[in-house]
Amino acid sequence: MESLVRDSRRAGLGRGILLGLTLGLAGCDFRAEPASLKAAAKPGIAAAKTKAAREPSVELVWPVPNKAYLEGKGLETFIQPTESGETLSGTFGSVRSAGRQFHEGLDLFPLKRDARGEALDDVVAALAGVVRHVNKNAAGSSYGRYVVLEHPEQSPPVYTLYAHLAEIDAGVRPGVAVAAGGRLARMGRSAGGYTIPKERAHLHFEIGLRMTDRFQTWYDARGFGSRNEQGLYNGMNLMGVDPLAFFARWREGGMKRLDEVFSELPAALTLRIAQPGEPDFLRRYPTLAQRLGGAAAGGGWEIDCTATGVPVRWKQLPAGEFAGWKAGEVRIVESDEALLKANRGRDLVTKRNGRAVAGDDLNTMLEQVFGRGRSG
Repeated sequence: MESLVRDSRRAGLGRGILLGLTLGLAGCDFRAEPASLKAAAKPGIAAAKTKAAREPSVELVWPVPNKAYLEGKGLETFIQPTESGETLSGTFGSVRSAGRQFHEGLDLFPLKRDARGEALDDVVAALAGVVRHVNKNAAGSSYGRYVVLEHPEQSPPVYTLYAHLAEIDAGVRPGVAVAAGGRLARMGRSAGGYTIPKERAHLHFEIGLRMTDRFQTWYDARGFGSRNEQGLYNGMNLMGVDPLAFFARWREGGMKRLDEVFSELPAALTLRIAQPGEPDFLRRYPTLAQRLGGAAAGGGWEIDCTATGVPVRWKQLPAGEFAGWKAGEVRIVESDEALLKANRGRDLVTKRNGRAVAGDDLNTMLEQVFGRGRSG
């Protein structure tokens, strides 16, 4: 069974990095033309706007029928809280257990229930993509029954994840292409290792990045003592970004590429690592990196990480920048104490002999991405 360590390792105080941005924005139908692209009165402006409207853009669809978010209503009208009753506990970030527990997605409650009180809402694909993983064994994961899509037409090609499902459509299987808005499953409350009561049935929804293609090697080395039944799509190999960051950007007027969101996520820390090779992470997500041009030899990377530890911006540095460093050495070169404190459900930076070093969660990310031992 997939280790339940993930829920305690990545489980949240804050609203998530960009959550506050979403609260005052007007709603719209994501498949309609954004208001900012509608033709203006003057012919010249109208022509420019019409041309912009024809340019490729991201088609983003809210994954459940509840339209409260699209109508600009408050979090309490679509977020399912935990037993604490605190609305923020169902959002992204260090939002549980007085900020000590991290939650990696959004929990969205149903609009419809059957006579027994079970959720009936459809769950649909937020983006056009390809089914990569289907887990129908509710006991096999803390996610319960879940589906993972990857989105190869997007930049970067993120994953989306849909968890705690009651049932998964028969046609949803690995390798199948799904349109944006295509039905995947029915909302539910399945979970392995714990029970979600019917009154708190919900969809757990994530958007994020997959850390490594060598996850099984990392998993075996860690010695969790249980089989990895979920392969590359085990939750420990998936790192989410606040879904509302993407939907907020869309509601502001749409976006041409998801890179626009990744480029704007605040950095809670910047690290350097003396590792000249390019990890498979960057082969999957090449637009996150700024590489050296020409024949310059890279000596390592400078990486911006979010307050939850996602490595979102990479810069290749010449070998001279790492003169005197040990192979694989990691140094924290900058950190935002306020962001780190507001996301203390993640152990990213700690102090050792008065020096900032990588904490456990940051070390885990580095192990997975670079296939290396613990730093610090």
